[in-house]
Amino acid sequence: MFLWEYVDHTMKKLKSQTANILTLFNLMLGAFSIIFAMQGQLNLSLLLIFLAALADRFDGMVARKLQIESEFGKQLDSMCDIISFGVAPALLIYQGILFTYNAPGMIFCIIYIACGAIRLARFNITENNGYFTGLPITAAGCLLTLSYLATPYIPSYIFMYLTLALSILMISTFKLKKV
Repeated sequence: MFLWEYVDHTMKKLKSQTANILTLFNLMLGAFSIIFAMQGQLNLSLLLIFLAALADRFDGMVARKLQIESEFGKQLDSMCDIISFGVAPALLIYQGILFTYNAPGMIFCIIYIACGAIRLARFNITENNGYFTGLPITAAGCLLTLSYLATPYIPSYIFMYLTLALSILMISTFKLKKV
C-alpha cells in the first residue's frame, strides 16, 4: 500500500506542476531562439519564438483546466515571457535588420524590451477582469517576429518604427478583450 500512496502523491505533484513545466518549455524555446539568433540562424530563431508562443498559450489553458492556477505560476510565466517575447524577438530583429543602424538600432530594441517588462509588471499587479490592458507581450513578440519575414519587401528603417509602435502599444492603456 505504501508504494501506491507514493505513486499517487507523485502523480498529484506532477499534475500540479504541469502548467509550470509548459512555462519552462516556453523559456527553453526562447533561450534557444536567442542563442540561434546570436549564431546568425535567424529562421530557426523565428521558428522557436512561434513554438514558444504555442507553449505559452497552452500553459494558461492547462492551469485553468486542471484548476492549478497560482501566483507563483503567474510570476514564472511573466519571467519566461520577457525572454521569449521580449528579448528573443528584439534580438532577432536587431541581428537581422537593425544592426545596420548601430546605436539607434540598439536603443529601439532596448526600448522594446523595457516596454515589454513594464507591460508584464503591470499585468502582474492589476486585476484583469476578462481583458488585457495594452497589447500583450506575446502578441507584440509574435508580430515583431513575423515582421522579419517582410525584410525583402519593405525598407529596413520601417522596422525601427514598427519596434517603437509595438513598444508603445504594450504600455498603452487601451483595453483588449481576452479570447
